Amino acid sequence: MAKVNIKIEGVPYQVEEGLTILEAARICGYEIPTLCSYNHGECSLASCRVCLVEATGARGLVASCVYPIAEGMEIRISSPKAVHARRVSVELLLSNHSFKCQQCEKNGHCELLHVAQLTGAREDKFMGAKTPTHYDNVSPSIIRDTSKCVLCGRCVARCVNAHGTGILGFEKRGFNTYIAPAENRSFMESPCILCGQCVNVCPTGALMEKSEIDKVDEAMRQGKYVVVQTAPAVRAALGEEFGFPVGTPVTGKMVAALKRLGFNKVYDTNFGADLTIMEEANELLARIKSNGVLPMITSCSPGWVNYAEYFYPDQIDHLSSCKSPHQMQGAIIKSYFAQEKGLDPKDIFVVSIMPCVAKKFEKERPEMEVNGLRDVDAVLTTRELAKLIKRSGINFAKLPDEEYDQDLMGDYTGAGVIFGTTGGVMEAALRTAYKVLTGKESNPIEFKQVRGMEGLKEADININGTILKVAVASGMRNAKVLLDQIRDGKSPYAFIEIMGCPGGCVNGGGQPYIKPSLMPNEDLDIIDTYRQKRANALYSEDERQVLRQSHNNPQIIELYNKFLGEPNSHKAHELLHTHYNKDRVQFPEK
Repeated sequence: MAKVNIKIEGVPYQVEEGLTILEAARICGYEIPTLCSYNHGECSLASCRVCLVEATGARGLVASCVYPIAEGMEIRISSPKAVHARRVSVELLLSNHSFKCQQCEKNGHCELLHVAQLTGAREDKFMGAKTPTHYDNVSPSIIRDTSKCVLCGRCVARCVNAHGTGILGFEKRGFNTYIAPAENRSFMESPCILCGQCVNVCPTGALMEKSEIDKVDEAMRQGKYVVVQTAPAVRAALGEEFGFPVGTPVTGKMVAALKRLGFNKVYDTNFGADLTIMEEANELLARIKSNGVLPMITSCSPGWVNYAEYFYPDQIDHLSSCKSPHQMQGAIIKSYFAQEKGLDPKDIFVVSIMPCVAKKFEKERPEMEVNGLRDVDAVLTTRELAKLIKRSGINFAKLPDEEYDQDLMGDYTGAGVIFGTTGGVMEAALRTAYKVLTGKESNPIEFKQVRGMEGLKEADININGTILKVAVASGMRNAKVLLDQIRDGKSPYAFIEIMGCPGGCVNGGGQPYIKPSLMPNEDLDIIDTYRQKRANALYSEDERQVLRQSHNNPQIIELYNKFLGEPNSHKAHELLHTHYNKDRVQFPEK
């Protein structure tokens, strides 16, 4: 690409043409304060006016997030005029903002507070009326509080870019403008898939996950037998909350922290992932042999399941009937585990630590219970776990590395670990499907054809001379391509993996915030860099495991021998399988 010559603060630079001033400045080592321009491709509405600079060839100040560079352009970031303008822009935002920072869940991660500090903005510079507040806490997953919204539009852009759904938008005009689902509906009264991607990019506390920490506290106060399980993607990101570089696996320290928090048992959801593979791989092979509904699509991601029910109810039969791993493990804890330990299932309280806010909704689905008992009682995000650890005064960095509890469901394989990234469920299933079809282990173990951060991947897998055509999608914009092929009768695939969040669970809506302006020492300028770093943490743990295929997990084998019988047995279906709703779209009239 052609280069252009520019000057920033009088210093000459040569950069690629086509960049905005903000992008060029970042490449050259300058961090212009901004709210509306996000480094992962979200939003360029220039609505916040926080990134104003002076530039030759422009009439007055320009928003650097949208203004393109040009040959010979001279840019002034620190001129008195630009500095004053940015401060006033932030002060105007503060004038319509809720001043409850101490109570705000975003405290410590608030970008508005960050730019206020950078610009020297005063919260009481402009005082007057404030836009009427809309507060939505109906959903079990997401809370919307417009008193904290700065109308940057990043949530609107993320919903469109990731899923193509456009659930959020600008309502009304002028001073009365706010962001909401159409007609100011609740998230539960709109086809929102509750993935939480909007929460991840919100610069303030206007969008937050609905905390369930109080539920866990209450269960412990009541003397419940509290069992906690952690999803694979959590270990790849939790360290970021304690200053570790992005992509640092902190499995051992996480387990040590959970044990110190007072949980009766600390298990890994990787056991549930191995169990899911046993059920899912055998379900796939049964469909192939019996000319069942193909392609079969994974059902591990509740955000994806929500999307299917809302937008493709005619394709529901393509979904695997398997519950997601943490729901499976919850069901086993309240049946097999309770039986072996001599516990009353009613006294067991299961907590899942998940990278996902949609899991909070999933656990509430009426299908997710057996004999009147919920599979899972509470879901905490990675961020909520970090809050618990910090609240308890635990010095996370100084914790020793400890092991999960080993009894009954302490073993897991590398296949379970990689569930947390796009392509991981597919690869784990292929490792077991290969053994079932051929009677021998795949060599090499890895199926790297389905790896990578691309939103849409396809591969031809050779299993002893038989070609299995598979596809992997993350983000509903990419899933739509595959679903439309199925609807049109043109899908060539036998098996499809779909995850709701772009990049998979490592980029889930409950993961630590990636805020480049608040992480100056991280190299996160390239889109997908942080996702790949987190994924690499899971692949590295997979490689360290002695056992790397789900069917070789000795405790999974014991579970089937002693309790379930065999994959897809009547007992397995009673506990581990479910169904989905073709008639879910029934929103009330406003």
